[in-house]
Amino acid sequence: MEAIYEVEVTTGSMTQAGTFDKIFITLIGTQGQSERTKLDSYGRDFKTGMKVKYKVTTRFTLGNLLLIRLEKDNFIFLPENDWFCSLLNVRTPEKDMIYFPCYRWMGEGEVIELREAKATKIYDEKYSQLKEHRKNELTLNKQVYQLREIKMKKLVKKPDQWVQMEDMKSAFWSSRTTVSEYVQLHWMDDEFFGYQLLNGPNPMMLRRCSELPLNFAVNDGMVQPFLESGTSLTLEMKQGNIFLCDYKRLADLPTQFINGKQQYVAAPLCLLYKNQMGKLLPIAIQLQQQASDDNPVFLPSDCEYDWQLAKLYVRNADCLEHQASFYLRTHLLAETFTVSLLRNLPAVHPIHKLLMPHTRYTLQINTLIRDRLLGPEGAVTQNTSIGDEGMTDLMKKVLSDLTYSSLCLLEDISDRGLESIPNFFYRDDGLQIWGLINEFVRSMVEFYYQSDGDVQKDTELQDWIKEIFIHGFLEQSSTGIPQCFSTVEEVIKFVTMVIFTVSAQHSALRAGQFDYGSWFPNAPGSLKRPPPTSKGSSDKNTLLDTLPDMNTSAYLVSVFWLLSKPSSDLVSLGQYPEDYFCQMAPQKMIKGHQAELSFLSESIKDRNAGIQVPYTYMCPDTISNSVSI
Repeated sequence: MEAIYEVEVTTGSMTQAGTFDKIFITLIGTQGQSERTKLDSYGRDFKTGMKVKYKVTTRFTLGNLLLIRLEKDNFIFLPENDWFCSLLNVRTPEKDMIYFPCYRWMGEGEVIELREAKATKIYDEKYSQLKEHRKNELTLNKQVYQLREIKMKKLVKKPDQWVQMEDMKSAFWSSRTTVSEYVQLHWMDDEFFGYQLLNGPNPMMLRRCSELPLNFAVNDGMVQPFLESGTSLTLEMKQGNIFLCDYKRLADLPTQFINGKQQYVAAPLCLLYKNQMGKLLPIAIQLQQQASDDNPVFLPSDCEYDWQLAKLYVRNADCLEHQASFYLRTHLLAETFTVSLLRNLPAVHPIHKLLMPHTRYTLQINTLIRDRLLGPEGAVTQNTSIGDEGMTDLMKKVLSDLTYSSLCLLEDISDRGLESIPNFFYRDDGLQIWGLINEFVRSMVEFYYQSDGDVQKDTELQDWIKEIFIHGFLEQSSTGIPQCFSTVEEVIKFVTMVIFTVSAQHSALRAGQFDYGSWFPNAPGSLKRPPPTSKGSSDKNTLLDTLPDMNTSAYLVSVFWLLSKPSSDLVSLGQYPEDYFCQMAPQKMIKGHQAELSFLSESIKDRNAGIQVPYTYMCPDTISNSVSI
């Protein structure tokens, strides 16, 4: 007896998603398969955004529908063009509606086999065809995805030195933002210097100081004038009011020549004090790691030019640290998570479905960064003092210091002793986002894993985390990264960290680069003079002599602009345009998560309306779901 299957095919809505080519379908069930059937409604079937229904007739019912096979052939004389298939729905003769998500491009001669949307773990598979299908999918993916180891146009042609500060203002004025205007006016202020270590693009360096490093030649008497009356450095450290930024990873890095001029970098230690007004102020700067007579400690009471120059070297160090940490802590980690996901978790796996939207564009943008920003000819490495070799060495140092705790926001804030410092919006917004992600991930993971035993017997899940440990963290158990999953809680925490890293953390380190760096004296990637070895040798021209040349400045500001601008097709945190989950429970969880994020966005906007320098980089509706730029 004939059986009729009603098939609805949805073509993607993005530009050039449609095709003139011929598409064939085969339905595969437990009782057999249909004939290879051309999908043809006697019109333009696969136009961008189209939904078209077809009937596939079989001689008998196919039993439980397991797979859909799609094939694409070139249409006669027309040039071949790829097709983006979004989704197929099939109504069976028994009137069951089954969803088959695709969300991928299909080229000429390509064959794609799709499974229904219901997430399934490997040990829940009932049919040998499906076990073989997920095995074949991962085999192919492991072959495709290989883990890897680690207005300004005129200016970029001018290797000249800046003559005066006014020239810098006019050069970059057309691209100003509200925050960048504030930065230009206040970049020399000690109060703003401290503020941006909390809420600028690199809020990762500051930590509470309970004991001075032995190599930091600071004593009570030096800094007493900058503390509240009746107190001391020792007492303020005990009370948790003294903080330190230590740029020791920059020590002994090679530097390069730019425009035929030797470039320089310091490895500063910067001591800061939180006063009774809650303001974070720098009170001592030592520009090199080893205390000596030719490595003085600079103080706010020194002459204006000495103190500004000392802060300039700290800003240069912070810029270099930021570039290395931003790339390694977000882009490279995202790549590791993504490639391992594709190699070890088939599309039907619940964690694959949960994380796939957070991998969007990750591999593409990282390829572009390798080609155009980093590496020997990259715009970043060509225009920073440490060059390609130095940046590579710095990233190795950053990787060696990377721990699981430092990737988990609450633990990182606690480890750095920053729980109670005021006006720390990166912390405040980030912890709220972490909490919402964690709550959402918990509901999803617990829906699919009812016990720790379920986690332990999921061999694909174990392969995923094992490969991340081996290739992402080089088998270093000291990092604290799990080598396997033993409990549901471990899975929840790790997946939360992954989503937070590729979305909110990436946004926090990315989105403020132009705001804080377009006035490039605030974030100079390179400096032309060696760090001063004595006090009293600076004057009003020293800053200009030290700052990078016009073309060097322009290149780096261009990079900041490129990396900071919003994506033209932003998919914000928690939004999932591709419908990977068909069950009611996960769909309800997603909607609840979206509502919570929307509420948080409004709350952050209300807060920002009342502060002078708004912190927008962790507002959920501006955070990309993935490392996409």
